[in-house]
Amino acid sequence: MKIETSDFNVIKVFNDNIVLVYQANIQKILYEKGIGIGKQSGDSISKNASIGKIVSIKNKINYDNFHELVNSVDEEVISLCEEIIYMISKELNEELHEKVHISLTDHIAFTLKRIENGDNIKNPFLVEVETLFPREFELAKKAATMIEDKTKIHFPDDEIGFITLHIHSARNDEVLSNTVKYAFISNTVIKMIEDESNVEIDRKSLDYARFITHIGFAIGRILNNTPIKSKLVNPIKQQYDSSFKLAQKISKFVEEELEIKVVEDETAHLATHIQRFKRIKLKKQKKLTFLSKLTKKTKYI
Repeated sequence: MKIETSDFNVIKVFNDNIVLVYQANIQKILYEKGIGIGKQSGDSISKNASIGKIVSIKNKINYDNFHELVNSVDEEVISLCEEIIYMISKELNEELHEKVHISLTDHIAFTLKRIENGDNIKNPFLVEVETLFPREFELAKKAATMIEDKTKIHFPDDEIGFITLHIHSARNDEVLSNTVKYAFISNTVIKMIEDESNVEIDRKSLDYARFITHIGFAIGRILNNTPIKSKLVNPIKQQYDSSFKLAQKISKFVEEELEIKVVEDETAHLATHIQRFKRIKLKKQKKLTFLSKLTKKTKYI
């Protein structure tokens, strides 16, 4: 482990507890209660000072982009975003990728302007995002509360969904576009099942949550080339013919989106989930028919 020999040189004081500094030509963010009190640009902080958390921004592109943000975004917004990032990292008890200091800060700053301008923010993948990334969603809700308390601007649920994606991306060092793509795939698959099978899937049901979780795991297995193995492919084909054909159609869509082959075992597993939604629809229809007949009989008693 490299031991730093130089003190910290203050670039900017965000608030009493968060300071942006240089040390050995590396941009760092220091988190410690009271560390910014009385400090200003150009001051030094001893390398031996007690500091709760130090985040380094080493990547040259991230370094330049964060420097640009610091000079263009309101200081209070950056300070707030750094408090949010610190909260997320502490709650998860893990380090986030350094890019979150740029991507999340830029996103929140832009969103605040959109809301102030009266723009209507819509997230087409909100339900899928909440189901796929529940821990990140809860943290995003905490972030939204922090933003509202500080700015008095209400952050809608749709925006909480977008913050969730940023948190997930920072945890897994994924390109944000990939995280959005997985939510898009899940959303599209659900709509394909509803349209092709003429079913309405309750987005708040346990079966929906299970299915979205399955899609998330399936995408992971496909990308990592670790597909499930099933001895029931042929029986599923025969017993759930229409569901298997729909699963094949969905698998083809997933292949086109991910540019990777979906094995038949995964398709068969998907077919069983589709069949479950069909059974749910059938049970509802039988229940409605029974209640209708019961109502008619009661009417003449």
